[in-house]
Amino acid sequence: MARKSVELPEGVEVVGKSVRIRFTWKHRRCETLAVTATAAGIAQAASVRTQVKQLIKLGVMTDDKYAELFPSSSYALARRTPSFGEFAQIWLDSREIVESTRLNYKSTLNLYWMRHFATRRIDEITSAEVRKVVAETPWPSAGVRRNACDKLSSVFKAAVQDAVITRNPVSSIARPKLAKKVVDPFTRPEAEQIIDYLYQKLTGMTRIYACYFEFAFFTGMRPGELMGMRWEEVDFKARTAHVCRVVVDGAIHERVKTKKARHVLLNDRAMHALNEAKPLTMARSGFVFAPTVKDEHSDWIHTDTTPRKYFNLALRGLGIRVRRQYDTRHTYATMCLMAGMNPAFIANQLGHSVQMLLSTYARWLNSTSDWAELEKLENRQDGTELVQAK
Repeated sequence: MARKSVELPEGVEVVGKSVRIRFTWKHRRCETLAVTATAAGIAQAASVRTQVKQLIKLGVMTDDKYAELFPSSSYALARRTPSFGEFAQIWLDSREIVESTRLNYKSTLNLYWMRHFATRRIDEITSAEVRKVVAETPWPSAGVRRNACDKLSSVFKAAVQDAVITRNPVSSIARPKLAKKVVDPFTRPEAEQIIDYLYQKLTGMTRIYACYFEFAFFTGMRPGELMGMRWEEVDFKARTAHVCRVVVDGAIHERVKTKKARHVLLNDRAMHALNEAKPLTMARSGFVFAPTVKDEHSDWIHTDTTPRKYFNLALRGLGIRVRRQYDTRHTYATMCLMAGMNPAFIANQLGHSVQMLLSTYARWLNSTSDWAELEKLENRQDGTELVQAK
């Protein structure tokens, strides 16, 4: 009862055995301090309140200063600058990516960056520190280094966008140049041989894999897109297929690699493959290229292992050099370019940007007109004479 008769400093109150101070900042009205309700504790609370009021009046109160004054405050804990590890986890959790990609990101961050930066405040990490780690890490290859730095940069870029930091410390570090991946398509005759071989050799339900590869060679769709395509996405009248789904690590994902669905126009060979597939899968599955044996949990092809088995069988049987089944996509792209088709149209069909198409298939794009360009020189004999005459 005696405590109630004690006159407390302005804005200071006793709550049980604790002391609370009152003020107004960003809708905050009070904070309980880690001091006891003694004369000394009350005096300390009054001093803290005076300091807080002064900082607010001068306009220099910040979230970091608030966290320093009230480290156990729920507001401070929610708004303090996170460590690199904390922010990286938030960033990773917020990404709309397939699980295999998420695991790849997590593995890269853990392997190369967490041991150095996990517990550091993200705003304290400098370009010099990142550069030192990059220089001292025994990278397996330039590609691994580039990939790891790109992922690190993505975390910092998100932190800049969220106003957690003001600058991305990775932005000043040069990305290593990589040798461009070699594109290794099949020739048109090789593609035709493979398709004919599969139609001749495969019988019964396994014939669906002949349809699968004919469709792959003449649409350029990615293996995961082929495995995820449903009959309802095929418009036989309009001769189009809506590419909006992909199979990754055995799971269906209602999105494609570029996150942008597209409509693929179906040429005669693609339509032939679908018509051959109709009696094999339409009545028993919603998926166009359903596996020969229905899984108890699903009726789509879970991995490209089974199609690859039949594909490699054809390559060995024909004596054709072994390449990836993904090279059916490169084959379609190069056939289109060699036929003189519009690059913008081809890029749209493949789900590429035009820039990506031109950089990936520049050799085939140029080869269609190289000799025609050279002929211009042969047909003009007066160029040098005209210059000499001036």
